[in-house]
Amino acid sequence: MVSTHAGRALGLLVCLLVLGGCLVLSLAFGAKSIPVTDVWHALTAYDGSEDAFIVRDLRVPRAFLALAVGAALGVSGALIQALTRNPLADPGILGVNAGAGFAVIIGVAFLGLSSTGQYLAMSFAGAVVTTTLVYVLGSAGRAGATPVQLTLVGVALSAVLAGISAAVTLLNPEVYDAMRGWAAGSLAARGWDVFHTVLPFIAAGLVLALLAARPLNAIALGDDLARSLGAGIVRTRVTVVVAVTLLAGAATAAAGPIGFVGLMVPHVARWFVGPDQRWIIPYTIVCAPILLIVSDTVGRIVLTPQELQVGIVTAFIGAPVLILLVRRRKVSGL
Repeated sequence: MVSTHAGRALGLLVCLLVLGGCLVLSLAFGAKSIPVTDVWHALTAYDGSEDAFIVRDLRVPRAFLALAVGAALGVSGALIQALTRNPLADPGILGVNAGAGFAVIIGVAFLGLSSTGQYLAMSFAGAVVTTTLVYVLGSAGRAGATPVQLTLVGVALSAVLAGISAAVTLLNPEVYDAMRGWAAGSLAARGWDVFHTVLPFIAAGLVLALLAARPLNAIALGDDLARSLGAGIVRTRVTVVVAVTLLAGAATAAAGPIGFVGLMVPHVARWFVGPDQRWIIPYTIVCAPILLIVSDTVGRIVLTPQELQVGIVTAFIGAPVLILLVRRRKVSGL
């Protein structure tokens, strides 16, 4: 773990360089590999060739969407872990992704929704309702909203919503055909319109996350001590819930329910910088897109000329990492 500010800043700079390298690789590799020199030529002197079209019109918007969605998923996971003091929490485990996905499927099946903008509205509604319901049910009893209760409620609600979503999808062939790629979590066939639609919401969520970092450090010490330090507990919790809703809702609307990103990356950040949210969140903003971009690139290569959805790749990576996190709980605990 890096303890000095200079060391943490240097580590963040290294992560930024790695992210830049991953972006370049995502533009060069896929069903068709393109030399880096041709990638540069396509970006600086577009000539309408096939390679230039693949790079500039297909892979660049996809890479930027992976950048935004990765940051959104990672930071939403970091916020939920800090708020619930549960190192094994993420938007998927607490039902946020399931709620957002369920709302989109209901919108497609019964309201005839078809565009990303329409998906976005339903996704936000589902994320808000699910987040509120999990917190209310998890707060029942004398103990209040304990990490264990929130996790159990979230997992149970996710299972119920997933079951209903599966039933609706399987009973309606048109919905199944429209949602099969989205439901697995995919960045394929997403253009600049999708990126521009979700970017304002993701940007607003990231700003709120950064603003909540300092009071979250105080809340981690306990509510009583946080109050004595002047932290606004209710205000911070509302800010975090709004940020998670914006981030998880926008990411799910754009790319479908992608799991494990919000669980893994905050742990990796804590291994390097400790429990300070003022560093965890910036590290997560940079490192989560690295995971998603690499997963998306791998998914385009392993089944060439077909593609493996990025949500499936992150699940393959996430299962063993989850086991590792459970075994090393003291190392990455909050």
